[in-house]
Amino acid sequence: MRDEDARSILIRNDRGGYTVPNGRVYPFQWNWDSAFVALGFTAFDLDRAWREIESLFEAQWPDGFVPHIVFWKDDPGYFPGPDRWDTKTRPLTSGITQPPVAATVVRDLWMQGGEQVRDRMAALFPKLMAWTRWFRTHRDFEGRGLVVALHPWETGRDNSPEWDEPGAAIDTSDVAPYQRRDTSHLDAAMRPTTAEYDRYVALVDYGRERGWDHARLARENPFRVADVGMTMILLRADRDLLALAEALGRDAEAEELRGYIARAEQGVDWLWNAEVGAYCSRDVLTGRSSGFVTSASFLGFYAGLSDPERDKAVLAALTRIGEAVRYLVPSLDPHDPGFQMIRYWRGPVWAVLNYMIGRGLEEAGQEGLARRVREDTRDLIRQSGFYEAFDPTTGAPTGGDDFSWTAAVWLCWAGR
Repeated sequence: MRDEDARSILIRNDRGGYTVPNGRVYPFQWNWDSAFVALGFTAFDLDRAWREIESLFEAQWPDGFVPHIVFWKDDPGYFPGPDRWDTKTRPLTSGITQPPVAATVVRDLWMQGGEQVRDRMAALFPKLMAWTRWFRTHRDFEGRGLVVALHPWETGRDNSPEWDEPGAAIDTSDVAPYQRRDTSHLDAAMRPTTAEYDRYVALVDYGRERGWDHARLARENPFRVADVGMTMILLRADRDLLALAEALGRDAEAEELRGYIARAEQGVDWLWNAEVGAYCSRDVLTGRSSGFVTSASFLGFYAGLSDPERDKAVLAALTRIGEAVRYLVPSLDPHDPGFQMIRYWRGPVWAVLNYMIGRGLEEAGQEGLARRVREDTRDLIRQSGFYEAFDPTTGAPTGGDDFSWTAAVWLCWAGR
């Protein structure tokens, strides 16, 4: 029955070529949401899965940038909408990006479809290459091989405590009045605070006032954080993109990607925090490590990293966390004093992070923990339904219901 329910959610949230995360709370196309949704469609409509990714790249900017929101149709139920972003693009989009999951998904779609989808894979390849080059130009401006986020929303983990200290430098005194829409749909206790939202909007206004000049923003933006999540996801994406380049005989691009991968494998050293035994995000402006162990700290296996001592510490941290909660993987270490079971990325379990963490653990040969992450995800969805996220202590649902990427994770992984 869960398979049928999950398919129904994707079909119901389909807007004709793109899928909204949730019709009431998120009425547009979101970047990494669409990538995961494509994996869900593979369970019953491979052509529709490809179309999801293709529609996202129809909004790619000429310089390779892929925005985090595409406003195919206006909807007053969401803020900030296209007027506040004012990117002057066609179609209208936001001015920031999101974790680059798409290349990994395209490889998965290609492996499932084989030669019959080779042309679609080949058509997307240069667009994916342009995006990874954009990251190197505008989000790795120090050449460390890391992804520097210029907005908490870029990370996909909007209100993680990792952004609290770096966000304190954001001037919110001149933010024009606005009305949040998210809290009219959902319990405010599950959402970012007003102070956090003021910072988000201030950064949107900051980028708009500078014409979304990403080169300038990389130099001047008041928020610049090397994000462990985006870094690991891009490293994995580049490995998968390399496999596509080799399959297509694109030798020059393959060599370019090998260089990106090698640089990232060295660069992640800067994110390792020996004191907490985990990879942590780091403020580029101050050089300080966040010191927070989040669900993104466990993406190293997904990224293909291997270091015996670090792996041992990371696995110990995940085991310790697993003993403190009923369901893995909470978005913040439950031993942290700021842990909040239902507040967005300060505690709840997210099925898409579990999918990446579980997949990485399995690929690294960590069968026991991989099984725990997968079974916990399955149990959460069976108990509470296809919600945005879940309380790791009770399994209670949090956030929006009938959520597309949770349904997709069930179809492609958790429910298998």
